[in-house]
Amino acid sequence: MSSASSPAATSMSVPGTRFNTLPLLIALFCLLWSYAFVAGKIGVTDCPPLILLAARFSIAGVLILGISWLRRDHWDLTWRDAAVFAVIGVANNALYLGLGYTGLKTVSAGLGALIVSANPVFTAMLAALFLGESMTLRKVVGLVLGIVGVAFIVWHRMKVGTDSPHGILFTLASLASIVAGTVLFKLLAPKGSLWIGNGIQNIAGGLAVMPFAFTLSSVGDIVPSMRLAGAFAFLVLGGSILAYLLWFHLLKVCGATAASAYHFLMPPLGMLFAYLVLGEHVEFRDLLGIVPVALGIYLVTRPAAVSPKRSVT
Repeated sequence: MSSASSPAATSMSVPGTRFNTLPLLIALFCLLWSYAFVAGKIGVTDCPPLILLAARFSIAGVLILGISWLRRDHWDLTWRDAAVFAVIGVANNALYLGLGYTGLKTVSAGLGALIVSANPVFTAMLAALFLGESMTLRKVVGLVLGIVGVAFIVWHRMKVGTDSPHGILFTLASLASIVAGTVLFKLLAPKGSLWIGNGIQNIAGGLAVMPFAFTLSSVGDIVPSMRLAGAFAFLVLGGSILAYLLWFHLLKVCGATAASAYHFLMPPLGMLFAYLVLGEHVEFRDLLGIVPVALGIYLVTRPAAVSPKRSVT
């Protein structure tokens, strides 16, 4: 009905001068997601992980839905969409972060980021099986390069580190959860506002974690501190609200395989933040893994970035 929907208007809206915000959104997502491992490590040092997460999810969910109510946002989710976001909240929030934060008690923030960065490999495999996403030779080469870069960093970290094997198992289980949540989001494809959907996801995650939080841990174990308050504020605002909103947006725009490939950036970024903030050990050889990682991301994501232009012309 509007002029923007006409063919002429469409052809005039494609000039190369239009600013592409996608790279900035990707960069912001990677920075927020990788720093969340450091904030999480700080948080679980002074607070039982499940209590920290129950509070984080609940407050984030209340903030999102409260802001939505104050702005009089239109509720455009069906009951089916709301249920899907709730299921994804259990997978992406309660299980992924519940298991991951339990692992962070005995695993360094850098190694935690390394393990979760294997997400693209398993997501690409499942996306090819269940979502019909193409697995081209180019994508395979990119994924292999990503694995090589991450494996190089992991090997060196394990050689110099003292991370707990049982903590690593918890982190591996959290990896399986986020892979499942990623594929479920694309497979079930909930419609409507991602903002409201993220609020439902957080509320569902908080309700799922809460019974375990107060059964398996005690509020008396919390050590109040400014660093805990700062880490918690970041986890709620930067992690549960902004980072997940960006993540869902990237899944819709780039596809499951391409969006997940950006997780290959988490090892170097996570290790850098862990070194700067927590003083975790890092050597120059660790950072050499960035080269195949960067090339792998380029190979996996380039087809998704090119295809929209072809469809416009």
